[in-house]
Amino acid sequence: MGSKVTVKHNPPTLFLRLVRLGLQHLTDGEPRVLFEGTFEEAGFLSETGWPVVAEPSAGALSLRAAELSTQGAVLLIPSWERIAKESGRRGRFTQFRYEDTLSYLRPHDANSSIAVLLPAAALVSEAPMAAATREAVAQSWDTVAVLYGQGALPSIHHSFITAALFLRARQSVTPPMRIYRTPLRGESAAIEADFRQLLQRDGGRVDHGYILRSIPEPHVGLDFNRHDPVILVRRDSLADFGKVVSLGDLYEFPSSVHITEIDNTKGQCGANDIGATRLLRGREVGSNGLIIPPDEQTQWVKIPEERLLAAGDLVMRSIYGHGDPGGLIVAPVNISDLPAAASDMVIVLRPRTVLTSRQIEFATMFLRTPLARTLAGVTGLHVRRSALAKLPIPQPDQDLAEALDDLTLAKEHLESWRAEAENLLQSVFLDETPAAARARVIESGRALRLKVEAASLLDDLGYTVRTRFPYPIAARWREAEALQSAEPSTEAYGAVLETAEILLCYAALLALALSREEGIELGAVQAVKEKLKRGSSGPGMGDWAAILLETATSRKFRSLPSTHPLNDLRGLLSSKDAEAARQRLSQRRNDQAHLRRVDQLDLPSAIYASFEDLKVLVDAARFLTDWPLVQVTGVRWDSLARTARIDYRELMGDHPVVPTKTEWHPDNDLEIGSLYLRGHERRLHLLRPFLTSQVCPVCRVWSVFHVDRTPNASVTLKSLENGHIAENALLIHAVRAVGLL
Repeated sequence: MGSKVTVKHNPPTLFLRLVRLGLQHLTDGEPRVLFEGTFEEAGFLSETGWPVVAEPSAGALSLRAAELSTQGAVLLIPSWERIAKESGRRGRFTQFRYEDTLSYLRPHDANSSIAVLLPAAALVSEAPMAAATREAVAQSWDTVAVLYGQGALPSIHHSFITAALFLRARQSVTPPMRIYRTPLRGESAAIEADFRQLLQRDGGRVDHGYILRSIPEPHVGLDFNRHDPVILVRRDSLADFGKVVSLGDLYEFPSSVHITEIDNTKGQCGANDIGATRLLRGREVGSNGLIIPPDEQTQWVKIPEERLLAAGDLVMRSIYGHGDPGGLIVAPVNISDLPAAASDMVIVLRPRTVLTSRQIEFATMFLRTPLARTLAGVTGLHVRRSALAKLPIPQPDQDLAEALDDLTLAKEHLESWRAEAENLLQSVFLDETPAAARARVIESGRALRLKVEAASLLDDLGYTVRTRFPYPIAARWREAEALQSAEPSTEAYGAVLETAEILLCYAALLALALSREEGIELGAVQAVKEKLKRGSSGPGMGDWAAILLETATSRKFRSLPSTHPLNDLRGLLSSKDAEAARQRLSQRRNDQAHLRRVDQLDLPSAIYASFEDLKVLVDAARFLTDWPLVQVTGVRWDSLARTARIDYRELMGDHPVVPTKTEWHPDNDLEIGSLYLRGHERRLHLLRPFLTSQVCPVCRVWSVFHVDRTPNASVTLKSLENGHIAENALLIHAVRAVGLL
């Protein structure tokens, strides 16, 4: 049968110590090792001190393992030898000897348990034989745990990944599966404690492993990253970018040219020969995202035209080392790279349809991320086309696409300005006279300096608020800034507090309008209703804050799309800093309303402190720059085109006089004169009657109003810009319709 050998004890490697822990979880006692071959081939086990049984007969290995399992813990190490099997014309090795051993491995009885040491590919490969072997194992055994380790065994190259498979005779109730990846660095004691904790748990995750309660089908494989809950959450979150498609929906994968297809005498040629085509190898797809120019190592061949690459293709390295960092290495094929063909070390991605530059760029950016490489299942050396075809690829929604376009445009502008400045600097001494050079540099540089100065203003929060915030907030901010430029005064202090109140008021009214549109009721609205009904005083800063706090914490909003404006509004007071600033400002506003005035000596510090808190709130509300306040001034519906041409004013910045713009819109129910919030994909959200606009009867300036009181079946409005009062009896029906009365 086999011979038993006992060796001297030396400290085992960390991986083997983890194997021992796994075996102790299965059964009591020190493990015995069953090895296929002679003991000399199992020399790496000498450091464990474990008894080794060498079984020279491969056919008897499965039966011998079952026999030994009745006597205690067993670590089975079958041969990893490859068996030659013809597959097509290339004669590749497609089967391993351990696959035969595992296929015939059966439990001796219901209490049998065993651990098997294998190359990781046996558990993660989607090759037919590997999948069939896992299917055979699953019919007789439950997989209790899987342990992976890179450089785990001293006799194997440090980049190789070894797996220990812990099996127990199949039961009527399938136990959870524990999957652990031994880290390359870390304290051994901490790693052992981490693995021991995983073995003792029935669910959840530890630092370097996790537990699967839903066992994958055998054909899927047990790749660590593929089933890692953290990776799965990141994969699912790709939908937050917009639409998610598979890479196979965007690209097809033409076959590459295998080196055996090139005839040594006819296929290879010189670079200057007629019909010479460059054969791209993996190393020539540069990690910088470009195809490396030809050199003396470049291979030139003659192949049929239908095998050539085309401009617009992407080429990707198909082979990676275990320690290679980063994502997939991919490069676009440009006209200047042609003619060329891809060797079998390169995967070709050819667009199935005409893709936009944004689709191509976004897909390429994602492919170069470590997450894409992980989701593509690159755990061995090779990237599989089948895995690539299933790889989820995020595609940006309209808002993100526009933001990316703006970033690209900004990058191009900055590069253009830099080039312009560089040219000016290098040409200082090229004029005929110093006087001419001086005049030219000053004149030509003036426009560039103005561009840079204008761009740098965007780092100034005040400039951003005055130019890109909704008009009611921007106007209030401008007044507060102007009053602070003079001597400290109660007017300046009051202006800061009023700006904070109007910011909260505007945001809360947006929340009310958008919540009603989504059919979501807010409990904080009840206090607003009571104040409107009494008619003595309207809602104030506390009411607006209560609405925003409920919006931030209520579970009713969790089902909204991530792109909905309410999700940004929920974040306004969600941070501790913003809420603390809001509380301090509310207290100051309350003190002022109840005649607890700030002493004249304390006024400078009070103005400074309150304005700093206001800046915290405003900074948290920067998202308002993405959701413009607009007033529709005209609608022309085209019944044939089923679209409306709308005229509108974008009320962003500190002045109400703005130019009228025009765009096409799919809805024909827009109200001329009403205010809207322009949200995701330019959708218009009606704000009436929460926010309305008209010429103020007091100052005769166009203003934005909110409902302040509803006395005697009428509606009293209050201007957000200056607090002026207006009456509008016709608005009472709309106020009732939205549930404010």
